[in-house]
Amino acid sequence: MKRVLITGTAGFIGFHLARLLLEEGHQVHGYDALTDYYDVTLKQARHRILEGMPGFGKTEALLEDADTLFQAARDFAPDVIVHLAAQAGVRYSLENPRAYVEANIVGTFNVMEIARELKISHLLMASTSSAYGANEEMPFKETDKADTPLTMYAATKKANEVMAHSYAHLWDLPTTMFRFFTVYGPWMRPDLAPFKFADAILAGRPIDIYNHGEMYRDFTYVDDLVRGIRLLMDAVPARPASSADIAPGDSLSPAAPFRIVNIGNSTRVKLLDFVDIIEAELGVKAIRNYMDMQPGDVPATWADASLLQSLTGYRPQTEFRDGIAKFVSWFREYYGR
Repeated sequence: MKRVLITGTAGFIGFHLARLLLEEGHQVHGYDALTDYYDVTLKQARHRILEGMPGFGKTEALLEDADTLFQAARDFAPDVIVHLAAQAGVRYSLENPRAYVEANIVGTFNVMEIARELKISHLLMASTSSAYGANEEMPFKETDKADTPLTMYAATKKANEVMAHSYAHLWDLPTTMFRFFTVYGPWMRPDLAPFKFADAILAGRPIDIYNHGEMYRDFTYVDDLVRGIRLLMDAVPARPASSADIAPGDSLSPAAPFRIVNIGNSTRVKLLDFVDIIEAELGVKAIRNYMDMQPGDVPATWADASLLQSLTGYRPQTEFRDGIAKFVSWFREYYGR
């Protein structure tokens, strides 16, 4: 059994990962500031569930608070750190870019520093499909160049990848970065499209559909995502002896025990088809407000998840109709609607 420090356990993905690990019998310490970027009561409800499970402890503080983070990590003495906490949201980064620098750059630096000090066996950190930016060739592969981020959110996540590579090289710190695609499911964030759509449809409010519906996303069900993270915990990268030792398609660095891995469903779904399924599950038709593309948005994302499969034997596979049915069931139960 492992001792796992997870940042962001009151968040959508961190909550699901912590619950999975606790169910397996691991010890988990959560670190989360419960910031008010969205409904704090939802974050508190997630933490209450985790607090009712054996093996869970938590610290509530900002990542930028290095003293508190370092003390919590030293006291817990983790084998593995999974860094999921971040200032999220592509569109919010247009309004408040400084929040992304403080949480995603300074906070991630603090996480890497404590990982270096404690000499942990594996550091895993969240990146994003937004790192692919203006890339047009799909599906996205980890070995593709990712030098054209379109928002500060994407830029800070790409910066995290570069920072982590340098730490992996300098300190021989095994590090895996995973690029998430459009994640959805029960307990998801209220600022994400499926939640916003369900909430507005049931309230009789219009939903905003950008690029007049010509949008495609690789929707990834949250249980599939955290299963991928869990399996990657055991796929510890090692510094190769030479570039010739790196398998074709592997993003393993020739200079460090460092790898980037996509976790996506490997299927493009048209946004309008996604809306159709939400309507069908809710039993209510949406009032659709078709709009132009938002600044920083991209028309499509699509993951090549073959590296994840080669490393773990696993590939996300929840069909989006099934995933939406589970999300809507949770939404109705939790909010009594």
